[in-house]
Amino acid sequence: MTNPILSMNQATIKYADLRQTLDTLTAAGYQSVGLWREPVEAVGVKEAVKMVADSGLRVSTMCRGGFFTMPEGDDRRASIDDNRKLIEETAAFGCKVLVLVVGGLPAGSKDLIGARARISDALAELESDALAAGVTLAIEPLHPMYCTDRACVSTLGQALDIAAPFDPKAVGVTVDTFHIFWDPQVLDSIARAGREGRIATYQVCDYRTPFEKDVLLSRHYMGEGVIDFKSLTEAVAATGWRGDIECEIFNQAVWDTPFDQVAARVSDAFDKEVAPYWPVQA
Repeated sequence: MTNPILSMNQATIKYADLRQTLDTLTAAGYQSVGLWREPVEAVGVKEAVKMVADSGLRVSTMCRGGFFTMPEGDDRRASIDDNRKLIEETAAFGCKVLVLVVGGLPAGSKDLIGARARISDALAELESDALAAGVTLAIEPLHPMYCTDRACVSTLGQALDIAAPFDPKAVGVTVDTFHIFWDPQVLDSIARAGREGRIATYQVCDYRTPFEKDVLLSRHYMGEGVIDFKSLTEAVAATGWRGDIECEIFNQAVWDTPFDQVAARVSDAFDKEVAPYWPVQA
């Protein structure tokens, strides 16, 4: 039986449309799903909300907002407006977490300090929208290899510093094992995130070298790599945070596997590598 707190992010079965995703997960006994905006918008938000409601699945997160690092201008205005739209779409599912991939260096720029400052400026614009919708904007620190092209926030501590001026109900953090396991301060940062009420979602998958040719596709099933899920999971549990734990894998071999086999493999890996270190919930 699939663990009731396990959610599978839709990106793990990338080639599944929304209907196939919902059918796969319900057949495998999942109770929760992490959605991506593209499959949702492919059928229309109103229809997608109905489909998810009919499936009985909870929505653990919506992916992904962000991309805030460009200088002021038409592109930045469009990004802010797009995130407002995504906040509304997230709330429509009864979901409380919009994951943010904040953005890397703008084309031709070497100014990481300025890029990070523009993230804070964007969050200041969006805080009231998030509070009104009951949605937490979950800053996701990404592994440093993605610093310049996807997310110039690389550690949980950095994410917490950026979140600090804002209401924790509006701005939180994503704790993703793949991206943060290497950080010498990670356990202290998880504890801090708990104290500050900033943990919005806990995501799990494994890290293994050598990397795939495309490093974006180098995520693996839990247990296939080097991540110590015991220490990280126990640290998150110790904060008192309780929510659906989401598995998100980008890997071509996984994407090429039949959807039902992936769902079963994720459930098995979760039971072996993560669930033993999470408190049993009544």
